[in-house]
Amino acid sequence: MQRIVAALLPERLGRDFRYVWLSSSMANLADGVLLAAGPLLVASITREPFAVAMAVFLQRLPWLLFGVVAGAVIDRMDRRKLMAAVDAVRGLVVGALAVAVALDAVNLPVIYVAMFLIGTAETFADNASSVLVAVTVPRDGLGLANSRLFATRTVTNQLAGPPLGALLFGLGVAVPFALNAVCLLAAAALIARIGVRPAETPVGSRRLRREVVEGLRWLWGHAPVRTLAIMVTVFNVTFGAAFSVWVLYAYQRLGLSALGFGLLMTASALGGLAGAAVYRPLERRLGYATLLRVGLIIETLTHLALALTITPVVAGAVMAAFGVHAAVWGTTAATVRQRAVPDVLLGRVTSVYMLGGVGALALGSLLGGVLAQRWGILAPFWFAAAGAAVTTALIWRSLTNVAEAAETPDLVAAR
Repeated sequence: MQRIVAALLPERLGRDFRYVWLSSSMANLADGVLLAAGPLLVASITREPFAVAMAVFLQRLPWLLFGVVAGAVIDRMDRRKLMAAVDAVRGLVVGALAVAVALDAVNLPVIYVAMFLIGTAETFADNASSVLVAVTVPRDGLGLANSRLFATRTVTNQLAGPPLGALLFGLGVAVPFALNAVCLLAAAALIARIGVRPAETPVGSRRLRREVVEGLRWLWGHAPVRTLAIMVTVFNVTFGAAFSVWVLYAYQRLGLSALGFGLLMTASALGGLAGAAVYRPLERRLGYATLLRVGLIIETLTHLALALTITPVVAGAVMAAFGVHAAVWGTTAATVRQRAVPDVLLGRVTSVYMLGGVGALALGSLLGGVLAQRWGILAPFWFAAAGAAVTTALIWRSLTNVAEAAETPDLVAAR
């Protein structure tokens, strides 16, 4: 067992990173269970595409409302304590939802409120988690640390979580939500054990608004990171539109059951594992620009293939390929950002970056619900394919500059 841990988490990544990794594992297992159980709960009440998409939208809406402010708060506070607090809050909210489900007191408004509160906590948790990686891991280990986290997130959030959530939902509707709450409380306890130094800016020493503006100006003035943020924003609008009605696509287009829906999500996770496993050699041999370009092509073809197929096996294969892309592209984007942004600004710049990413998912989810409600379940996928193709063509040449913002001499020499 010690050899396995040493292989996954070598000493050069540091002791604190092990607690970050363990906490992330628990939190992502909780999120994976909710990823399947949440849509299934909504679909058990209504099959209206817009109503289903609204639950996804409300979970992501807090990024639009609080995302940038969250970054400034994270740069002011002890990130370890903040992370533990918001994970505990998430656990309590989901625990309350589990009780409501068990008492048969759940309805769409209750679900919507719970999703909004969970999303608000996630706005701080996801941002703080990314910053914690950057300040607990040596700079030359960021690529390895991010790939390890992505692999673990893939196993827990996508591979184990969704089918487990679907299976537990079948055994008892409240059961997956209770498990989610337990996992999040455990994640809070684990993250509290790390010894990361507090943020450098003392609380109350500067105006919060000024700090927010400082982060915005830095990102906008740094062309490569700005391009990366714009790219992520646009692609998350298209992705959010397509996958806002994913559960209805599985039911109506592919004819799957609740368990089949969970297994379809697992196919993407298997691809993600493969992508995380090969990331390090790909990073060394191909360089960031090539990895980003290939990934955008795969994402475009994913939406097109899902719009055309009616076969669950084909859809599963497509999602497996998408999982490889998601692991490689997500790790690359995170590493570029962490290497390019100064530590003192990392919370604020990351919050602006993730505002574009997660906020775009929220807007895309709402748009996908409208498209599916009006023109059918495939309309969001056709929209996503067209939008991704146009965006890829427009930003193709600028990806070289994005990659150069983070590449080191040994990576450049390896190409």
